[in-house]
Amino acid sequence: MKALFKPGPQAGFEFVERPEPEAGPADVKIRVLATGICGTDLHLQSWDATAQSMSAAPLIPGHEFYGEVVEVGEDVRDVRPGDRVSGEGHIVCGVCRNCRAGRRQMCIHVSSVGVQRDGAFAEYVVIPETNVWVHHDPSVTPELGAIFDPFGNATHTALSFPLVGEDVLITGAGPIGLMAISIARHAGARKIAITDVSRRRLELAREMGADLAVDVSNMSVREAQRELGMREGFDVGFEMSGRPAALQGMIENMNHGGRIALLGLPAQAAEIDWGKVVTHMLTLKGIYGREMFETWYAMSAMLSSNPVLHRNVAAVVTDVLPASRWEEGFAIARSGSGGKVVLDWSGV
Repeated sequence: MKALFKPGPQAGFEFVERPEPEAGPADVKIRVLATGICGTDLHLQSWDATAQSMSAAPLIPGHEFYGEVVEVGEDVRDVRPGDRVSGEGHIVCGVCRNCRAGRRQMCIHVSSVGVQRDGAFAEYVVIPETNVWVHHDPSVTPELGAIFDPFGNATHTALSFPLVGEDVLITGAGPIGLMAISIARHAGARKIAITDVSRRRLELAREMGADLAVDVSNMSVREAQRELGMREGFDVGFEMSGRPAALQGMIENMNHGGRIALLGLPAQAAEIDWGKVVTHMLTLKGIYGREMFETWYAMSAMLSSNPVLHRNVAAVVTDVLPASRWEEGFAIARSGSGGKVVLDWSGV
């Protein structure tokens, strides 16, 4: 099969022939139709310190995907050949304290598809049946199905705290931040402001329904509050950028008792005003991946019941390229100027 492959611990990928993966008794083999390019994949391509700390080569990367089931193991009960599916990329041990308590997203022995084991930048991928999400909604296209993983990140983050009537600040208008706008609106948020420095991403945010898209290179969050007519700070914050300055600014502009969900992974340590966190009684909650599988049910329910949210989440995909043009796709994703980049594997 054709696959993107990292043969060793160095920068770059190769588009080469690799052996097809084999399905074990409890596994499902999937013909990959579309894959999303994630920030993790960019780290793996560069083979920077972040990649080296979490992965090892040789490896087929890729963990955001949509495809068709072509084979199931003898112990598989509910997934069938022909099913159209996405996959939960965190494969858990099932026996640690958190797994046994039903908190699988907190497994201490998790193995990630495309990071610690071969992934979906290939014609075929194999994952356990327990990690397969079958799409029963025909409106889920391959491109939309390919971004269920980051859509899940946005959903997990945005639904961490009650949002009815709340004023929400999102820092970082990348694909996940953009999707969080529609989720927050669906969940009842009053005012939604989002920050970035990319003109195109801020324009996308306005199209998604943000009340204010703030270019922080020429407007402060405090000024944004005044423009929105807010008399107090933001009630809920989603930190999606991973930039220390964004988190610092968010903490400065939260109402007393405000709650912050942090998804963005900082490349360096962030200096936090812990005195303000304490005296303003702020709650900071780290978010990683998706709740398995409550987040997945919420995603599918929102898409099937809210046409505006469905349209907006699908519109986060701004570039679709054949898998053979993967280098061009990675360059677009690395530029950080638009939405989600998806590679089409159907013609490989």
